[in-house]
Amino acid sequence: MRHSIRAVVFVVLSALSCANAGAQTPAAAQDDVAQLRRELETLRREYAERLAALEGRLNALQGGAQAPVPAAPATPEPPPAAATQAPTAAVPAGAEGAGGPAGSLPVYGGMAAASKVFNPDISAIGDFIGAAGRTPGGGEPSLQLHEAEVGLQAVVDPYARADFFLTYGPDEVGVEEGFITFPTLPGDLLVKVGKMRDAFGKVDGMHNHILPWTDRPLVSQNLVGGEDALADAGISVSRLIPIPGLFLEATGQIYRGESAVFKAPTRGDLAYVGHLRYYQDVSESSNVDLGGSVAYGHNGAGPDTTTRLFGVDATFRYKPLRRAIYTHVLGRAELVWSRRQDVAGPAQNAFGGYGYLEYQFARRWFAGARYDYSEHADADSLVDKGGSFLLTYWPSEFSQVRGQYRHTSFADGRRANEFLFQFQFSIGAHGAHPF
Repeated sequence: MRHSIRAVVFVVLSALSCANAGAQTPAAAQDDVAQLRRELETLRREYAERLAALEGRLNALQGGAQAPVPAAPATPEPPPAAATQAPTAAVPAGAEGAGGPAGSLPVYGGMAAASKVFNPDISAIGDFIGAAGRTPGGGEPSLQLHEAEVGLQAVVDPYARADFFLTYGPDEVGVEEGFITFPTLPGDLLVKVGKMRDAFGKVDGMHNHILPWTDRPLVSQNLVGGEDALADAGISVSRLIPIPGLFLEATGQIYRGESAVFKAPTRGDLAYVGHLRYYQDVSESSNVDLGGSVAYGHNGAGPDTTTRLFGVDATFRYKPLRRAIYTHVLGRAELVWSRRQDVAGPAQNAFGGYGYLEYQFARRWFAGARYDYSEHADADSLVDKGGSFLLTYWPSEFSQVRGQYRHTSFADGRRANEFLFQFQFSIGAHGAHPF
């Protein structure tokens, strides 16, 4: 606006100068011409500086080196100190930029941001576990790097994003998950395609480093496949069901049928998983999370033998944000029923579950207790029971130290009393996990 007014004044003065040239004395006319020339050169210099600043900012945003600000064109007649010059607009402190009030504003990280525009977010998580105590055989080694997980995550285009999680362990090197997500499909559907963890219950979908325990419950190991669970290559479709005042999500998954539980004899023997989740805020400090799950697939015992899984899970959270921001209580329980067909006899029915209670009593300290009960999928007369006490310390969101005392009573009468300790550490931009 300031420069527009100057241009208008310049035109008006030029017209008046031409109209009154005959009425002025030669000396007065020369003074007016000199004044107008000074005004014109001032406008040229300021516009040249602004153009150079804009070019520098454009180069920085495009990833190139910021173009040097060229010097303003030389003025044939430097204006005297008393000459009239347009005032400069005030610039807030700290926003002057490298070139002063008339220079370009600073661009922080322009080249660095442009250099990684085609690179995914990369993260790495280490999970170190140690074990001590008496066990009747098997169990965790005394010391081991249980898992090293590398995550690669990025937006593919405006319609999809990709997530890869590579796992490196003592007995496995492979892809834990690798899928593409389409969040904006018609009908408000969210679709995932690739290899992924299943949506059965709560524990199956969790990576090792977000478990609230050092190990997985007995029911997960005996009935639902343990650490790998039902993870497989497949397609997942989920949708939020709009109901005022609550959160309801339905998920359906189709898998190839090759996992720790399912074994497909032929290409057409697929495995299926369904999950319905209900979430509700009870108050500003508490909420409940309920779920029901079902899974079906061939188990490989015979050409037509199948396994059916049914599960329910419930979670209650309490966190009084107004009164105690470093205190919360979490209670969770999960029950699973398994019906496994066998060619040698009738179907085997097995039941199992766990209950867990966690209490945060300080800013970085958590205490918990878990009870386990589980029959075996192929022999419902065999029952394993166990109990654990846990203490977890979080130095920061990037590291964690945990200790767990675990007692297990196996179906054959063996007993195990063990102490497990865990160190977890992460680097990089690891994405958030489901709540």
